[in-house]
Amino acid sequence: MFMKILVVCQHYKPEPFRIADLCESLVKDGHEVTVVTGVPNYPEGKIYAGYEKKQNRNETLNGVKIHRCFTIPRKSGVFFRVLNYYSFSLSSQHYLSRFEEDFDVVFVYQLSPVMMASGALKYAKKHRKKVVLYCLDLWPESLIAGGIRKNSLIYKIFLHKSRRIYSRADTLLMASQSFESYFRETLKISDHNLQYLPQYAENVFDKIPMHSTHEPPYNFLFAGNIGGMQSVETIVEAARMLSSNEKIKIHVVGSGSEYSRCKALAEGLPNITFYGRQDIEKMPSFYTMADAGLVTMKADPVISLTIPGKVQSYMAAGLPVIGAIDGETVTVVNKANCGICVPSGDAAGLADTMRRLADNPESLVEYGRNARLYYQKTFRKQIFMEHLLKVLTACANSE
Repeated sequence: MFMKILVVCQHYKPEPFRIADLCESLVKDGHEVTVVTGVPNYPEGKIYAGYEKKQNRNETLNGVKIHRCFTIPRKSGVFFRVLNYYSFSLSSQHYLSRFEEDFDVVFVYQLSPVMMASGALKYAKKHRKKVVLYCLDLWPESLIAGGIRKNSLIYKIFLHKSRRIYSRADTLLMASQSFESYFRETLKISDHNLQYLPQYAENVFDKIPMHSTHEPPYNFLFAGNIGGMQSVETIVEAARMLSSNEKIKIHVVGSGSEYSRCKALAEGLPNITFYGRQDIEKMPSFYTMADAGLVTMKADPVISLTIPGKVQSYMAAGLPVIGAIDGETVTVVNKANCGICVPSGDAAGLADTMRRLADNPESLVEYGRNARLYYQKTFRKQIFMEHLLKVLTACANSE
């Protein structure tokens, strides 16, 4: 069935989010996709070249029609973060309240903040369309990870706002199974609205040849955003503990608000290299070089409910997953038997894990094989797209 799909997400290409790959895949499947998004500035908080001064507010990329609403860049600090959140929320609501084009269904790819869905809900109500919301960041719990206290007025305001937004979605998809109890018990979302849909990795990753053997030096790769939540300083501290071990090299690919600080912390260490942000087309070369993937996150009960998207990318590429992380990621890694996790922030444990793997490279082969097998069975892109299309079609066909 052909569908016209309206997609709303504050972030889109050239920002490094999977939503662009998803939309382009829908177009390849024969659907018409229009995206309402913000002006690209993530993660550095600076507007990307070519998008300043209202440039390219309307464009088409790989068959996807895109409109970019006014957005104040994130820059740094809470003040600009709040301005960034609300500028897109308000400007997209204003744009979509006047948007008359007809669509079959509305899809929200919900990262932070949850208010990015407001414009989509306004359009859907006016035009009597169904909304499918895919939740990747849980609100208002994400505020706690950012330092907001649970008994504060700000939290209570966003609890009410989040409950209202989530409950208005006709189908609520969850990127993590750990979200379910929170939706049911805290936000009081009805059971029939909830479906588990884990993230996938872009197809470039599962085409990467797997290692049949591993030889020194052993290369450990961290790929992704380098912000306050990612705790990359844990990797730097582990590198410091391993600085005399010539068999181990650490590679950090990505950027973000903590990039400069973490790079400065690593100054003088011979075993860790920072590469900055790289285009996704260049990432296979890093994954091919790597013997294992690193994932670290801040110790926080809310953050631990999520699975960072890099985990699926590592598994698709057949890389063992080595983590200093808590919660849902640990559950997946243990279930797949595809790596080793130590508690969040445990630099000594992370260093010891890398040292033991370098001394026993046969385990890297086994973990890598298990990672790809589990990915193909559970997280493969085809599984994701079939599930999503089934949900979108059902909503498009309902009265």
